[in-house]
Amino acid sequence: MATDLLPCYRHPDRPGGVRCQRCDRPICPACMTTASVGVHCPECARSGRQKVYTGRAAFGGSKTLRLTPALIAINVVVFVLSLSGGGSASEIGGSVLRDYGLYGPSIRYDHEWYRIITAGFLHSGLLHIGFNMYALWIIGNMLEPALGRLRFGIIYAGGLIAGSLGALVLEPTRVAVGASGAIFALFAAAFIAQRAAGIDPWRSGIALTIGLNLLITLAIPFISKGGHLGGLLGGAVLAWLLIEGPRRMQNREAPLIIAALLVPVFFVAAVGAAYAFASLPTG
Repeated sequence: MATDLLPCYRHPDRPGGVRCQRCDRPICPACMTTASVGVHCPECARSGRQKVYTGRAAFGGSKTLRLTPALIAINVVVFVLSLSGGGSASEIGGSVLRDYGLYGPSIRYDHEWYRIITAGFLHSGLLHIGFNMYALWIIGNMLEPALGRLRFGIIYAGGLIAGSLGALVLEPTRVAVGASGAIFALFAAAFIAQRAAGIDPWRSGIALTIGLNLLITLAIPFISKGGHLGGLLGGAVLAWLLIEGPRRMQNREAPLIIAALLVPVFFVAAVGAAYAFASLPTG
């Protein structure tokens, strides 16, 4: 029987994507402890003499979900406050979109760089925020405990800004809002994390989720294609660095530092994209 079909010996409801290098028991990503050679289950890691590094210990993670509910709360509060700008729960007021949404000409001519970030916390209506927050809750419950809050936060922030970058490259004169760029980044991170753990992303469903969302993105005209694609690509780069990087680089801290530095690089690139592509129509 294939390893990814066996349940984790500590969590029977989760697939054991890899086996402990010592005792050969199947373990899920949350139970994995990286050693100098292979991965160990918690028991073998505690009893072993060699120094081991866990994802949570190295990057300050925790089994307690804190960042995911905090991000959801921020988005919901901003949405409620947005209603004060006019409109209803089904469509927020135009003044909020106009003042804080992603709009290339405002970044270029009025130097309103903050829009690159604020747009990621605005939503155009109840369905928009409902779908995004549901997706964030599902993917956050999977990723935050496995990656730790710091790495999870870097991917979220980087994906949000990379989504703005993509939108400014492909659709610089359209107003864009939403957390979709950050959520697509988390989708990419889940795909890479599962592959690294030996879990088939097609069996788990994350590959199908990404595929269906990309299909919807390309099929519906008013969805920000640049925002979704930018978030997906930016998240993939950051996730590869944070998940695969420590196993491929001698300096275990280097991937974290590089990933953290890429977030402001994405921001500068987004500003540059606005200046390069977002010209006001003439005539």
